[in-house]
Amino acid sequence: MRELLRTTDPTIIAFASALLDGEGIDCFQMDVHMSVLEGSIGVLPRRLMVRDGDFAQAAAVMRDNGIVPDE
Repeated sequence: MRELLRTTDPTIIAFASALLDGEGIDCFQMDVHMSVLEGSIGVLPRRLMVRDGDFAQAAAVMRDNGIVPDE
C-alpha cells in the first residue's frame, strides 16, 4: 500500500474516498481513530492509502479534482 493523501480535514478524506470508489479504486483510511489519543482537536493527520498498482490512476483522480496540486 502507498500513501496517496495526508490531511487533518476529514471532509477531504471522505470526498477523496468517494471519488476513488466511483473510479473503482480501493482505498483504506488510516489513523481514523487517533482522535482518542489527541482529544478530538484534529492535529494528527489522517492518511488515505491505495494499492501500489492503483497509485498512478488514484493520483490522477486527485489532481483532476483539485485535491492535490499538480506536480
